[in-house]
Amino acid sequence: MTSHRAPEPLTDPHRPVERAVTAALVLATLAGLAWIAGMIYTVLEWPL
Repeated sequence: MTSHRAPEPLTDPHRPVERAVTAALVLATLAGLAWIAGMIYTVLEWPL
């Protein structure tokens, strides 16, 4: 009879690919927030 082994977790914090994806998501979020802030500033400073 074979013994039951627990499956290995899919997420490993030491995988470089996951770190790269996380870094890309953080940078994309910061770029989006900066773009929104720039649009708000542009609308507020627009000469009417």
